[in-house]
Amino acid sequence: MANIPGSQAVHRRPLFTRLREWEPAGGVVLMLAALAALIVANTPLYPLYSEVLHRSLLGMSVEHWVNDALMAVFFLMVGLEIKREMLVGQLATWGQRALPGLAALGGMAVPALIYVWINRASPETLGGWAIPAATDIAFALGVLSLLGSRVPVSLKVFLSALAILDDLGAVAIIAMFYTSGLNLTMLAASAAVIVLLVLMNRAGVNRLWPYVLLGAALWVLVLKSGIHATLAGVVLALCIPLNRGEPEERSPLLTLEHRLSPWVAFLVLPIFGFANAGVSLAGVSAENLLDPIPMGVALGLLIGKQVGIFSLVVLAIKTGLADMPANSTWTQVYGVSLLCGIGFTMSLFIGNLAFPGMAHLIDEVKVGVLAGSILAALAGIMVLRLGATRR
Repeated sequence: MANIPGSQAVHRRPLFTRLREWEPAGGVVLMLAALAALIVANTPLYPLYSEVLHRSLLGMSVEHWVNDALMAVFFLMVGLEIKREMLVGQLATWGQRALPGLAALGGMAVPALIYVWINRASPETLGGWAIPAATDIAFALGVLSLLGSRVPVSLKVFLSALAILDDLGAVAIIAMFYTSGLNLTMLAASAAVIVLLVLMNRAGVNRLWPYVLLGAALWVLVLKSGIHATLAGVVLALCIPLNRGEPEERSPLLTLEHRLSPWVAFLVLPIFGFANAGVSLAGVSAENLLDPIPMGVALGLLIGKQVGIFSLVVLAIKTGLADMPANSTWTQVYGVSLLCGIGFTMSLFIGNLAFPGMAHLIDEVKVGVLAGSILAALAGIMVLRLGATRR
């Protein structure tokens, strides 16, 4: 048989290039990083793992560098995606925002209510109410992509839009509820930098390096202001011009998003997952899962997400506020609602903010997040496979 022209060139492409183009790759790498952390935390390597995370580096622990600096890059990526989708993407019109917007609202409210109800008698743990409200877009889309053609493209678009709006809600929650001890001087200096970024945008500055330099300064000022430093990434993203109608190379936002995407998917998130998923299961029993924090988080993710999302999707479609995703069935929509219970990255992140310095409570958060996310992923896969068979 004759060789297909160009086929050898395809096989000679670098492994990383092929991995980057494989749709579930980011989610799979994140899963492997989390699994590696769990394994290390339950072997004799755990003391070394813990010691490295708490080692001081330039005035902050390694763990804080991961959660405050690396995650600021992740939030920058989130902000870029939100701005692009709102201006020219899947969320550009109110009609496009209706279904994922209502679904995201239900998917945040019901899990939070379940957590609060379970923790109502424990004031110490009520601060974690937002932990099960978050959906991990990389994990959820990675699992959905593994199902391939069994899931219509419209549902992948729906899940992407829902997760982006969910991230927007999480950013708002962090800004409003997990900020304390404000330094007004640093806050004023941060505001001045933001004004400069906006003026640069309005003046048509299209080079990326001035935005990046001011963004780094903004991160330092926000870190010292008392507001969580990762929010600097979102603010920076919203100030970078998109230049609608221009090709990608003339759009600073699209250029930066394209450059950041592989770094976030294959470095930032795996490092965060490895640094935060390591929990020793020694002494953890089935009874521990019934403690208020793990129970509230796990049930919020597994039950709250599916109930909140699916019920509001049904309400929106039945009342004519939105249309059913094309070529999909109710079973498939329900399966996607289950997958939204995968709350890994953002849930762990909010857990660190809710219980700062309380290692025993953060370990309980990790147990609840892992249990709820794994059960939601398995249930979602089963329902989506069943939906594809029936269809």
